[in-house]
Amino acid sequence: MVVSINSYNFATISQTMKRLLTIICIILAAASSFAVVNKYSPRVKYPGKKSYTFRLTLKDKRGCGYTIERPKQFLSLKAIERRRRQNIAIDSTDLPVSYNYIRAIMSSSEEMKLVGTSKWNNTVLVNCIDTAIMRGIRRMQFVKRCERVWVSPDSISPGLKRKKINDHFNPWDSLQNVRYGSAYLQVSLMNGDKLHERGFRGKGMTIAVLDGGFRNVDRLNAFRNVRIKGTKDFVFPNSRNIYDETDHGTKVLSAMAINAPSVYIGTAPEATFWLLRCEDQQSEQPVEEDYWAMAAEYADSVGVDLISSSLGYNEYDNHYGDHRYREMDGRSTLISRTASMLAGKGIILVNSAGNYGMGQWKKITFPADADDIITVGALTAELTNAPFSGIGPTQDGRVKPDLMAIGSPASLVSSRGTIMEDMGTSFSTPLVCGLIACLWQAMPEKTALEIIDIVRQCGDNYKHPDNIYGYGVPDFIKAIEDNEDNNSIRTKQPG
Repeated sequence: MVVSINSYNFATISQTMKRLLTIICIILAAASSFAVVNKYSPRVKYPGKKSYTFRLTLKDKRGCGYTIERPKQFLSLKAIERRRRQNIAIDSTDLPVSYNYIRAIMSSSEEMKLVGTSKWNNTVLVNCIDTAIMRGIRRMQFVKRCERVWVSPDSISPGLKRKKINDHFNPWDSLQNVRYGSAYLQVSLMNGDKLHERGFRGKGMTIAVLDGGFRNVDRLNAFRNVRIKGTKDFVFPNSRNIYDETDHGTKVLSAMAINAPSVYIGTAPEATFWLLRCEDQQSEQPVEEDYWAMAAEYADSVGVDLISSSLGYNEYDNHYGDHRYREMDGRSTLISRTASMLAGKGIILVNSAGNYGMGQWKKITFPADADDIITVGALTAELTNAPFSGIGPTQDGRVKPDLMAIGSPASLVSSRGTIMEDMGTSFSTPLVCGLIACLWQAMPEKTALEIIDIVRQCGDNYKHPDNIYGYGVPDFIKAIEDNEDNNSIRTKQPG
């Protein structure tokens, strides 16, 4: 159950009361969601035997079978072209994990399962039933470190049945004479509508959405014309269908991809999307950082330009593997270390700041602390900082969040195919990501790092950034105009 706030009805209420009502609604939303899960989704015994997943960090890549001089053997043409276009050298992190090492590890037991690998971190994920097997693996000469990152839960929530959906938007969802429909405020605030008018709507750009599921995207008429290139699941065990999982990714995708004039237009309606599942809804454990890293590397391999990630971590089940403030330097955690590498591969990561601003944690979550990414916080409709929006700075003193966008509430398309409102930095993030894709379409010769810098400079708080509002709300027309004398700016696109 989602409790949404309709900020447009608060015009006659004082600012103090608005803030109080916002806080109350957030608490009610959390409480209501918890009640619904317990009432209608009784937990069942986890299927199969108790099992454990370990992260093995390897010392080197000897025996991987590849060399950086022949990248076509292990990188896609799109990934190679992106690096060439941005003058990025291929290095040892691009080499696959050693097959010889993987074979030696897997020969330890017939019951051992290979969950995945991360070439950027030189890690191998394995799942086993008998943890005693790991004693021998720890002693292998090429194994640098062995960490337990997942334990199968005792019970899980059974899969939810898909509910009835709307074949078409409701008649009342349409706003006459408002081309962007209910998305108008959140798009126009950043001059996204004007960027679109110049013909930059994301065409030719590819965005990977990293999330926990994309319920009903395959069934909803609203997504029928969305350019979905492909899907992949990195969670162990894999879902039977990522379109049966949580609707969180559905709402995130809608903020960028929907193109329904007078009802809802997203921020990158002509972009192409990869839908990658890396969030496990059944538990919260450190292995999800590995899933995220695997998804990010896959996004690189298929040639994406940007990643929209509305995920963040700091506290895990039973506090096993919890992170500390001192780790918030963009390098200490596996997920942030991976995120910090993306711009160096030519990819722009746009990540949510997190929603712990009202709790004990208060700060941004991981990987929002990563270097060379865009971290997005949430604004209310009155353009004030949403009280739940995570704040900075990072442990090493960098300004966070980077940018702000509407997120309390944001207008979205639900998994039922209707217009709805929901709150969170999860939804301000794709709004910004989609418009960055459109901006990059206009400046195809720019590198990921250059685009990140340009977007920060067009924020309305750029001259005096802080750790609540960051560099402010981006003005994408200002970004265009400030760089119009640069020959890399394309002329207005047709259509």
